[in-house]
Amino acid sequence: MIIAQVPFRMSFFGGGTDFPAFYNKHSGRVISTTIDKYCYVSVRHLPPFFDYNNSIVYSNKEFTQTVEEIKHPAIREAMKYLDMHDLSLTYDADLPARSGLGSSSSFAVALLMSFYALKGKYADKRRLAKDAIYLERVLCRESGGEQDQIAAAYGGLNKIEFRDNDFEVSPVIFSSERKRNLNECLMMFFTGFSRFSFSIQAEHEKAIPANERQLLEMLSLVDQAEAILTSGDLDDFGRLLDHTWQLKRSLTASISTQVIDQFYGAAKAAGALGGKLLGAGGGGFLLLYVRQEDQESVRKALEQLKEIPFRFENGGARILYYAAENYSTSGRKKQI
Repeated sequence: MIIAQVPFRMSFFGGGTDFPAFYNKHSGRVISTTIDKYCYVSVRHLPPFFDYNNSIVYSNKEFTQTVEEIKHPAIREAMKYLDMHDLSLTYDADLPARSGLGSSSSFAVALLMSFYALKGKYADKRRLAKDAIYLERVLCRESGGEQDQIAAAYGGLNKIEFRDNDFEVSPVIFSSERKRNLNECLMMFFTGFSRFSFSIQAEHEKAIPANERQLLEMLSLVDQAEAILTSGDLDDFGRLLDHTWQLKRSLTASISTQVIDQFYGAAKAAGALGGKLLGAGGGGFLLLYVRQEDQESVRKALEQLKEIPFRFENGGARILYYAAENYSTSGRKKQI
């Protein structure tokens, strides 16, 4: 049996510049971190005593004879990609899916990592990130950028740079005290709205040529944010979040909603210096930068929303449990 643990990511700056259609022309850069909220995939070979060959448990339950029958696209395509059969697979997570924390990409990394481990093979973080991008963007044909898979695999607070269909990951270097102060000034609230990001991402991808000016400005903010983190006034990080959120809202009409704008306005009126909706937009988690002396006021202003405390994490994808298996297809029903 294998149990894989992969963190969710929190994107700060540069989202939207991680699409090949943009970064192969201009380059792309993002700053993001992973947090201590995780998804878990446990997988083992299913013993040959059942009237099905695959048991798949996530928000639904699937019991199938063949891999091709599996309805979940990422599981089906990952199993085909790595030639996996006869599996018992279970997914669990600390936070809900479709909420802007890159959960689908964390799941993709966890799937691939657990499958490699079950085959007795080691895949490094770069291999996991590249395979997860290939799984989601090519095999599953889902629109989106490429930062989420990389962040989930590597872990930590990083600048990720994109060019020529490749990427480079560099940790943002600043003191542990400044990183702790940043963490303590960030608040996250669940808006109550979950959404599939694929349609928003597809809309963004189509609009990249029309939004080139805004995306180039969002790209420039990444270096400004890095300079603030390393030696500037951390409060300026919050103000810069507000600026990038206003730019992001201008990309497509589906990024925000009237209700989300009301939540954000109430938070700023209560003392938040800035913030953004995490992920593609349309719902999910609202991230805010709030000085500690103003945080109780913001909590009261957003009392109808659930606050989610979090801490930065540095570990990235990892195997929590590994037990080798002897696996044979003998005695099983032949897969058609």
